[in-house]
Amino acid sequence: MTEIIFEKSRPGRRGVKLPEAGIECDLNKYLPEDILQDEKINLPELTELDVMRHFINLSGKNFSVDTVFYPLGSCTMKYNPKISEYTSSLDGFLNIHPDQDESTVQGALQLMYELQEYLKIITGLDAVSLQPAAGAHGELTGILIVKKYFEKKGEKRTKVIIPDSAHGTNPASAKMCGFDIVEIKSDSKGLVDIDELKKLLNDDVAALMMTNPNTLGLFEENIQEISKLMHEAGALLYYDGANLNAIMGITNPALMGFDIVHVNLHKTFSTPHGGGGPGAGPVAVTEKLASYLPVPVIVKNNDIYSLEYNLENTIGKVKAYYGNFGVLVRAYTYILMMGREGLKRASEDAVLNANYLKEKLKKYYDLPYDRLCMHEFVLSADKQKQKGINALGIAKRLMDFDIHPPTVYFPLIVHEAMMIEPTETESKETLDNFIEVMRQINTEIENDAELVQESPLKTPVTKVDETLAARQPDLRWK
Repeated sequence: MTEIIFEKSRPGRRGVKLPEAGIECDLNKYLPEDILQDEKINLPELTELDVMRHFINLSGKNFSVDTVFYPLGSCTMKYNPKISEYTSSLDGFLNIHPDQDESTVQGALQLMYELQEYLKIITGLDAVSLQPAAGAHGELTGILIVKKYFEKKGEKRTKVIIPDSAHGTNPASAKMCGFDIVEIKSDSKGLVDIDELKKLLNDDVAALMMTNPNTLGLFEENIQEISKLMHEAGALLYYDGANLNAIMGITNPALMGFDIVHVNLHKTFSTPHGGGGPGAGPVAVTEKLASYLPVPVIVKNNDIYSLEYNLENTIGKVKAYYGNFGVLVRAYTYILMMGREGLKRASEDAVLNANYLKEKLKKYYDLPYDRLCMHEFVLSADKQKQKGINALGIAKRLMDFDIHPPTVYFPLIVHEAMMIEPTETESKETLDNFIEVMRQINTEIENDAELVQESPLKTPVTKVDETLAARQPDLRWK
């Protein structure tokens, strides 16, 4: 068991020596007594070398996309090129302030303007805001646009239709904007049921929120018919861009008939994410919705870049200043580095990798939708559960092989779901190792289920009571 830093503490050890202040100050004269500390802080006492070794050794115990395979599913986790860290750390980007005069930050504004233009090309849509700070924030922005659009038209539309396989943030975002949620069931092929959609459409429906490919990793083959039905009903079609990594350069949301798109820069364009941030979820819209975007947007006139606040129907600001700029620099770098053909190749390789894993793993695990998948696919551990090991048990066992677990129990329409996305950045050797490990775990379940039941065995913290850990987390050393 790894000692925590307090346990390594030894009285009198110092890592820092501060100079004498040279002044006398009685804090009791200036500060109220009730806010003064009257007990020792009890910080650990260690040398600088102790601290350095402790945290470096700790970092080696982390699962990260830089150190292990991350077949996460649902949330694209691909390698973040280090050139993006370099460009985002350049002095002209790192040490500017959002309150500076526009004339002094022309380079930053040019980068943001060009990123807007690239995202317009990639999505096929007409106008972009870079403000939203994450995918779910982009969803909220998009649905606020939907709401204001119909208010401006004088139409009281109260419902948003959402597939039963959707990301959980979809209904949450629509509900936060005051809409009623109407769930639409998937058909036997794992796609939106067209007949059910026809039954649900009426003058109350404002939008349908979709991911394409959907969360089963399947392309919605009837998307153009769906778009036609929505628009004939006077409603809008919203695209959750979480799975854009499967289609770049091959097709785009505009060709499918979508009106609004949020783009997860921290998934598709290889910027870091996780732990609540950083992230970015720009929103792209058709021409008729361009005036509803958050302000400001970046405009260019005579080679001068500026912030435009004069949008007639704007929903206002959704974030302080102009978005997560450091993430925007990283995504811009990635797009320039890859180019049009490189982005297309990334999608093709992501789809190829997913189908390779799917075909190899369906020998050992149930595959509820045995069809050509896109960039991800969903297995079921139903067969293994009959022997006493569920999807969570398999996920935990993977950690003993230095593989981050895939998303489990999502989408909800698949029992004992394991959602697997290899991305394009992994080699065939990495994929073959994952296949072999998954095969071995299946063999263990058949021959020694107790071993898997007790996993993980090699991690710093082994199996815990997850319910108790969630309800009574121990976050502090005493």
